[in-house]
Amino acid sequence: MQYLLLIYENEANFAKMSEAEYGAMYQEYGKFTQAIQQSGNHRAGHELQPVATASTVRIRNGKRQVTDGPFAETREQLGGFYLIEAKDLDEALSIAERVPSARSGSIEVRPLMVRDGG
Repeated sequence: MQYLLLIYENEANFAKMSEAEYGAMYQEYGKFTQAIQQSGNHRAGHELQPVATASTVRIRNGKRQVTDGPFAETREQLGGFYLIEAKDLDEALSIAERVPSARSGSIEVRPLMVRDGG
């Protein structure tokens, strides 16, 4: 079964990091990514641009409304994702707990919807 690991982190934390701390975090992400690639769990993953680059689209009364940024009052922003293959939720959770941002942010684990015929 495939699961999406949504990585939420407070972007302001990154601004407080030293160059060495930032580099160490990215090395840790690299090691994590390599480990789940080697185990066969990795399907895809990407870091996202900062939340300031986001746009939100809604259709209201047949008209498109576009607003800057996400529509959420939250301390944490979606910063990236991994699409993984796991035999069950327990395995997906054990992979999610190894995502480096799990220590300072949160990782939402969501199974993908699989429909017959598509």
